[in-house]
Amino acid sequence: MKLSEVERYQELLSAHLRSEISNEEVQKVMIADGRILSNLYQEIEMDSSMVDCHDDTNYIRDTVQLHSHTFYELLYCRSGNVQYLLGADRYRLRRGDIVFIPPGISHRPLYLDRLTEPYSRYVMWIHPDFIRCMKEALTFTPLSEPAFLRTQDSGWGYLEQYFRSACWESDARQEDFHACISSIAVQLLIHLTRACTHSRPTEPLTEKRELMDEVISYIEDHLAEKITLQSAAAHFFVSTRTISRLFSDKMDVSFYRYVTQRRLIAAKSLILSGEPLESIGVQVGFADYSTFYRAFKQAFSISPRQFEKLQARRFG
Repeated sequence: MKLSEVERYQELLSAHLRSEISNEEVQKVMIADGRILSNLYQEIEMDSSMVDCHDDTNYIRDTVQLHSHTFYELLYCRSGNVQYLLGADRYRLRRGDIVFIPPGISHRPLYLDRLTEPYSRYVMWIHPDFIRCMKEALTFTPLSEPAFLRTQDSGWGYLEQYFRSACWESDARQEDFHACISSIAVQLLIHLTRACTHSRPTEPLTEKRELMDEVISYIEDHLAEKITLQSAAAHFFVSTRTISRLFSDKMDVSFYRYVTQRRLIAAKSLILSGEPLESIGVQVGFADYSTFYRAFKQAFSISPRQFEKLQARRFG
């Protein structure tokens, strides 16, 4: 699903949150289009084969679930009192923070507090082929691991101008704007790599670990094993109700749904790495291939085999 299509559904969701239309009406529109509301961000694709940019603002709590992409994503926080889950680490966003998310890394914003100001950010998506071309043509190797950089009072505050300029070019769409955005992306990646390599003291500390963080780490460490609500509760010496309410209240998703989301994200990465489809389901904790197949098809609207072929055409 292209970004332009996602924006259509975002407008529907905003209208629902303002109580202008019912949840049933939103679901009806999406089902008619062959879409599933909870998987909206799982299916997203780039419009460009190089770099896409846009700015995005949420005035009310959004419905973004845990997801990953097949491309690189960079976020520049302009405002908003939200937290961000990057892999198994949780951060509190401030203005000027930059989040670098490589392909296959699970992430999502967390609205753990009442939204007191709009959550506004610049967003840049970079195609893996663009990164490969950079490496070959410029002999430059950009970041490859997830990164969270705090630019405020660090000397790296000027990085905002790259995001702002790229988004302006994307909106203005003047002659050769794609080439201009690509050149901005190259400069941004070079400076961001320098910042993350040489300015570790400016990296924000993760939020103080709570039970939720420990359970998320537990899921990460046992992804290939059988994970149940009962086994997680026993591991942390709490009731199953405690963990259920934790995920419902803070993640807007059930414990089992979160585990499934995380397994499917891991499965996508294994497919992209060339692992045999028949073995992937078991590697990420599904009982058998048929169970994995059904969960994958429900989440992404295509089968594992179709996803494999689609990515081969895009990145082959």
